[in-house]
Amino acid sequence: MVTLWSAAPDKIWLREALAQAEEAQAADEVPIGAIILGPDKMIVARGQNRVIRDHDPTAHAEIVALRAAGIALKNYRLEQCTLYATLEPCAMCAGAMIHARIGRLVFGAFDPKAGAVGSVLSVLNHPQLNRQVEVSGGILAEECGDILRRFFQSRR
Repeated sequence: MVTLWSAAPDKIWLREALAQAEEAQAADEVPIGAIILGPDKMIVARGQNRVIRDHDPTAHAEIVALRAAGIALKNYRLEQCTLYATLEPCAMCAGAMIHARIGRLVFGAFDPKAGAVGSVLSVLNHPQLNRQVEVSGGILAEECGDILRRFFQSRR
């Protein structure tokens, strides 16, 4: 289940993820960004879509951030970390969050075509999983959705 609520600190951190999305857009990538806060509530990793630049179909913003956080914290388990993403994660990214044991996910816009945190699939917090992730969705949804809409409109 995704909680819809708006908290000032979450908005601040999600704007940091939006800055990553803007950098991705400047590099001609789909503008999605992510950051990860460590246990001390400081940014330990940043990620942006790098699929085209890296020639890597797995280089989604969340995956890039998870990889960087693992290196920064010298641990693949990110239990006390929070991942902020500008778009509801896809199935691949949600699965990676489960394996990383991410403690919390905050995302901006819902993804009615590929969202795996409730919109299309419910990969996170599936009742058969032994791990649950705290999820807050829809934070800054308008801003996070606008950057994607503008990007795709410019491509038409």
